Amino acid sequence: MEKQRDVGSGNAGFLPILTEKEMFNCWIWIFILLCRRSMADENSTRDADIFPSSPEIERGSTLKLFCVLGKHYTPHRNASHIIWKLNRELIAQENYNIVNETVSSITINNFTHNKAHVKCFIKYLGKEQLLVHTEVKSGFPPGIPRNISCIYDVDIKLTCNWTSGRETNLATSYTLYRKIVSVQGPIMQEMKISVCRSKTESCSFHYPNIPFGDNLCFQVKAENVLGEASSDCVPINMEEIERFQPPEILSLKKYAGIKQLLTVTWKIPEKSTRLLDVKCQIRYRNLYSNSSEIDTVMVASGEEISTHNLTGLWDSTEYLVAIRCISVESKLWSDWCKEEIASTEEKAPSEKVDLWRVIESSTPSGNRSVYLMWKLLSNLPPHGRILGYKIQYFPENNAALQMTNFTSDKKITLFLNEEAYIISLTAYNSAGNSPAAILRIPSTDEKSSQMIEAVRTFTTEEEVIVEWTVSKPEVTEYVVEWYEEMETDPFSRSWQYISNSTKWKPNKKSFKSFVCYNMSVYPIDGNKVAAPYSIQTYIQEKKPSEGPVADTGFPGKNEVTVKWNEISKDKRNGFINNYTIFYKPEGGKELNETVNSDVLQYTLKSLQANTQYTVYIMASNRAGGTSGEPKTFKTLKFNKEDVIFIALPVGLSMLFLVGLWITCIMKKQLFKKVCWPDVPNPAESVAVQWPVDAAMGVACEDKTKGLENISVLEDCFPEEEHEGSLLMDCEKCVSGSTDINTNEAQNISEYKLTLLNSEGKILNNEEQEVAKHLSPSMPYIITDQDFKSQIHSALIPSKKLQPIKMLEDDLCDSQQISIKNEENDNEEVLNREGFSGKSLFNPYLRNSVKTREFLVSENFSEHSKNEPKSQATFLPGLRQNVVGQSYITLDMVGLATAH
Repeated sequence: MEKQRDVGSGNAGFLPILTEKEMFNCWIWIFILLCRRSMADENSTRDADIFPSSPEIERGSTLKLFCVLGKHYTPHRNASHIIWKLNRELIAQENYNIVNETVSSITINNFTHNKAHVKCFIKYLGKEQLLVHTEVKSGFPPGIPRNISCIYDVDIKLTCNWTSGRETNLATSYTLYRKIVSVQGPIMQEMKISVCRSKTESCSFHYPNIPFGDNLCFQVKAENVLGEASSDCVPINMEEIERFQPPEILSLKKYAGIKQLLTVTWKIPEKSTRLLDVKCQIRYRNLYSNSSEIDTVMVASGEEISTHNLTGLWDSTEYLVAIRCISVESKLWSDWCKEEIASTEEKAPSEKVDLWRVIESSTPSGNRSVYLMWKLLSNLPPHGRILGYKIQYFPENNAALQMTNFTSDKKITLFLNEEAYIISLTAYNSAGNSPAAILRIPSTDEKSSQMIEAVRTFTTEEEVIVEWTVSKPEVTEYVVEWYEEMETDPFSRSWQYISNSTKWKPNKKSFKSFVCYNMSVYPIDGNKVAAPYSIQTYIQEKKPSEGPVADTGFPGKNEVTVKWNEISKDKRNGFINNYTIFYKPEGGKELNETVNSDVLQYTLKSLQANTQYTVYIMASNRAGGTSGEPKTFKTLKFNKEDVIFIALPVGLSMLFLVGLWITCIMKKQLFKKVCWPDVPNPAESVAVQWPVDAAMGVACEDKTKGLENISVLEDCFPEEEHEGSLLMDCEKCVSGSTDINTNEAQNISEYKLTLLNSEGKILNNEEQEVAKHLSPSMPYIITDQDFKSQIHSALIPSKKLQPIKMLEDDLCDSQQISIKNEENDNEEVLNREGFSGKSLFNPYLRNSVKTREFLVSENFSEHSKNEPKSQATFLPGLRQNVVGQSYITLDMVGLATAH
């Protein structure tokens, strides 16, 4: 191809002959161009172009772009319809330039955007359509590369690094030149150049393209679209930049019977052994320390394996060992090799263990559980690998009963009786036993005095300070024991022995925040543990996690008792100082009451009756307070006293009424006799015999008619007339009318009924029966003088009736004398009292001679006017409301009907 291009360039009229492969590639590119031109963006039409495409310019320079319309838009639109936007902002019209009908350009001075999008639109008929857009970047030309340095990993690679100066913000490429100058005497011979290209600030030459010598120099060239810059060629000695591969540790071991020593053996990589000596460093540290120590060892040239002894180490301690090496001419150390671990020779533990106990309350039989726990006093120097622990214990008064237990744990439970015991514990390893730790367990009935008077705690930023006062200064050893309040496992307790001090300052990190701790201080008096002094404390507090829940129970009228439970201990987060009860009436002002932490109920008083309240409780500690859920309640409208005051009178009244009702039932006959005396029943009278047939006939004649036409006359006669009236001889009154024919009486009755029916007012059955069967010895006083004679005729019994024999003859004579003037007297009385055919109601008193009740019809007066005067001769001489006269009451109507 190169040859064909050269030929083509020398013969302008000659067309190069393309191979089949090149022809295929051309067709592919033509197809891609056609596809790109035919494809349209969803917001634009691609029948336009912008150039230069994706320009990169220098920051602060002038940007000039051209937008070319295609044939699709002409002749209806031209370059004058083109508008430009930078990102989303419209570019001012003064920056536009119309080149011709299809080309518009834009000029932007002092372009300072790092990256921006310039868009070409066509605006036609008020609508904008995106034609094409491009991304514009601005940056700077590359600076001169500086600080060239190289590392030669022997027989692997040669890597060089540099710094490029300021950021160009444009794509920049770098070229690393390695130049080898061949010098023979004072004359410089041919220069050989190797090139390494990279887009980052590092580049490597790989083996075997790595010549070794001291006449090399390195140069870096940086370039981008705005320019290029090259550094000077920096000479570098290959021996100085030579770096070995890490050595390999072959062994790390101890020797039996030799204490505090480890032997390390390592191998230097074969390619690193040259004519020069090698220097190696051995780094070692024990597992209990963060610092390391280093031993330096020289290795002669040509040696591959070396050995070194590490001395002055701790017994029974594990060590980590690593090695690195460097050529004596080089400035670069190899990397550290992989660490190896080994332990020094063991020896018996030199210190006794830290022993403590928790004694459980004894049973009624005196037996008890004793929980023993221990820890090593110090880890430095280490005690080696502890194989186990030996526990020996016996009664204080009988050492012959010694018992022994072995365990690999750091705790054990012993079951002892009520006696005092001595316990010893030793730790052992392969080299021997540690000194014994001794602890005395007191008997169950042993009482120890209280030597500690007070304990207090407070905190600083990093420490917790516990201090106490004692009453026995000769005591110099104490045990501080602490554990979480919610912890129930005795083996979870912590302790610390304190000597020659009454103050302890542990780190805050040893305790949990917002957790309550039980803390006790035990004085050690000889081999006895005295009585402790215990307190509770928080290392750090925060407000409670939840608030109390209020329970209002049953509210009263003006008060309510609010109760609540203590917050669970795990949610208090501090000591509760007080509780505050907040309560508020509906639509009113919120009030509150504060009580001490030991109060779990409070009565709110002076509340409004029949009012809804909202109440909630806040629990507070030193860090703040937390409120519980609000609860509503409503006071009563009445309290118990109000109910009693209302119910008592009502109850007494009901009780009185019930008693009165019972009394009335029990004394019914007495009350009836006093208030409602019996009225004589004419039907049961022995003075006259009533016709049974007539009574039954009247009863069956009309039972459906009521007493609605019965009128009652009021007491219209003065009291003096009643007192001055004379008794009438009933027997003579009856005999005065015995000559009246029975048929005539019945005709009169029928005539009366006819009159009543003609007016629409009919007497009921009871009235008719009474009117037909009453004895003539019981005449009526009627308001209508003419109708009175008819009623008197109707009331004449049959001839079978026997007249009542009267004993008072003189009364009968006086009555006959008064009959003659009866009509006039009655008429005068009626006129005087204002009776004009209208019946008035007069209350009836059965025991009074002042009042009488009569059966009257409102329409009788009009009918009686048409009756002949001769009928008046059949009536006996009667006067109104005269004492001694026979009369009929309203009750007798019912009595007559009943019979």
